[in-house]
Amino acid sequence: MEIVPDTSVVIDGRVSEQIEADADPDSDVDGMGFAGATVVVPEAVVGELEAQANDGRETGWEGLEELQRLVDLADDGTVDLEYVGRRPDAVEKRDAGEGEIDALIRDVAQNREATLVTSDDVQAEVTRAKGLDVEFIEPRGRTIDRLQIENFFDEGTMSVHLKVGVKPYAKKGSIGDMHYQPIRDDLATEEELRQYADDIEEAARSSPEGFLELDEPGMSIVQFKDMRIAIARPPFSDAREITAVRPIVKTELDDYEHADELRERFTEHQRGVLISGSPGAGKSTFAQAVGEFLVDADYAVKTMEKPRDLQVGPDITQYTALGGSMEKTADSLLMVRPDYTIYDEVRKTDDFEVFADMRLAGVGMVGVVHATRAVDALQRLIGRVELGLIPQIVDTVVYIEAGEVHTVYDVTTEVKVPQGLMEEDLARPVIVVRDFETGQPEYEIYTFNRQVVTVPLNEDDDDQDSGVDRLAKQEVEREIRAIARGHVDVELRGPNNAVVWVEDDDIPQVIGKGGGRITDVENRLGIDIDVRTLEEKPTGPSGGPQTDSGGSQQGEIVQPEVTSRHVIVPLDGHAGDTVEVQADGEYLFTATVSRGGEIQVSRGSGIAEELERAIDRGMTITVVPS
Repeated sequence: MEIVPDTSVVIDGRVSEQIEADADPDSDVDGMGFAGATVVVPEAVVGELEAQANDGRETGWEGLEELQRLVDLADDGTVDLEYVGRRPDAVEKRDAGEGEIDALIRDVAQNREATLVTSDDVQAEVTRAKGLDVEFIEPRGRTIDRLQIENFFDEGTMSVHLKVGVKPYAKKGSIGDMHYQPIRDDLATEEELRQYADDIEEAARSSPEGFLELDEPGMSIVQFKDMRIAIARPPFSDAREITAVRPIVKTELDDYEHADELRERFTEHQRGVLISGSPGAGKSTFAQAVGEFLVDADYAVKTMEKPRDLQVGPDITQYTALGGSMEKTADSLLMVRPDYTIYDEVRKTDDFEVFADMRLAGVGMVGVVHATRAVDALQRLIGRVELGLIPQIVDTVVYIEAGEVHTVYDVTTEVKVPQGLMEEDLARPVIVVRDFETGQPEYEIYTFNRQVVTVPLNEDDDDQDSGVDRLAKQEVEREIRAIARGHVDVELRGPNNAVVWVEDDDIPQVIGKGGGRITDVENRLGIDIDVRTLEEKPTGPSGGPQTDSGGSQQGEIVQPEVTSRHVIVPLDGHAGDTVEVQADGEYLFTATVSRGGEIQVSRGSGIAEELERAIDRGMTITVVPS
């Protein structure tokens, strides 16, 4: 008798199990008569297992261990063992999921007139359809109540972090007060982590409570019950690593401040909501509470997650990226037409575009985003969607801090003159961000001189350098510096007045014939400008120019780099911070530092031109926290 095992039964270890059962009369396993048979292993099976092992997948290692057991059985004389056929090429291994390797295995069984042995029901049905003999062995299954890695968890543990050669660590505490601490003195070993990984991946394959969310060379992500487990392997990581995360609390909307008002707001009509906060602040926990409330309020709710780890009830269907694309998931959901969709996490431009498309299609959307301030969540939409559409996409921002609702913003659009500007011809669409509790405007967002600006309102009255003042001062400086060749200083004397000091030689150029040039500037900006020479400017005690009473903060000196496309301001160690960029202490612009620790300003923009002008004049460029 000749049998040809395919990859599925080799990975499961079922061939050696059946052979040993036939050879042992006292075995609890019913044998299939494989003892004494010739086991014909296709090289296609070996190639597929080798590829999986090279990718760091545990299935590959398990299959290779089964092949070694078959060698041992052949050495004992229990079976004969042969390797036949050809190895699959790179394309066939890549398309293994399309059945290319299964076809090579069937060819071996047909050529040898042997019985194909499989645990793959599709392979079994295709083999029968081709008129070949097949033995189907039920896939190995087990009931899994607990993973080995759960032994590291106690009631206050949110996550466990294991890495070869490092002490096991855990994050313990409560939301907003987590501490990363070692939980064992002994270092984790390669064998230990491989054992944990085998247990986790077998649970994902065998248990109805688990599934493999992602399986790529070097990284697997498993969802088992309420745990999300990431398994990283070389060469993707420098050493084998396992990170297991679970929620430590489940809340209801009633547990949060403003619960009554938020319930009314969510049910008044379908809305666009951004739930924001720092990592670990409790954003996802709040999103789960919102989802459960909406279901109880008779709304159809779905989620979009990659990976799926929101702890929601069975009434909420959780979707992941369809074919690796959230855009395809969104297209499918638009056919389902949920009342609300929870999008966790909204990070990249594609995510914001999908969120916007679904919201504009009439679906209520709840997005979870990382942000260090409530207004930062809204600013992440700027440049990704048309400015005027933002209030249609997001009308509510909820900021979570230490597990509590810290701030709620209401977002609307008005056509008005921005606060601090006076001329009627400066009226424009303005996004007004109001505190949900008090109804007071907190920010205005609008386009000014082709730039999108976010201006804070209701600042301390003693702070003479308010957001509007800085903006007005910046625009006056920009206009005058475009005319003057020398140094320019600007001081605001009120909402409608400014004094400009320039070099003596620049006075005629700035004022223009009959005052025409400065009048044009005044008309464009809606502000009266008094032009004086720098010698007329009052000096401080040191003899230099007198600074505003609010004086510029002492900043960190930086050396911008001008490339063909950008002006780059390096700011190592400030990733995610919002800072002001100044030249000789004068405000230029506000920006958020990228993850790479820099600010990039596109050349050709007004901000870049002003920054380049400051660099060319040898001015000191500094940054200060915003």
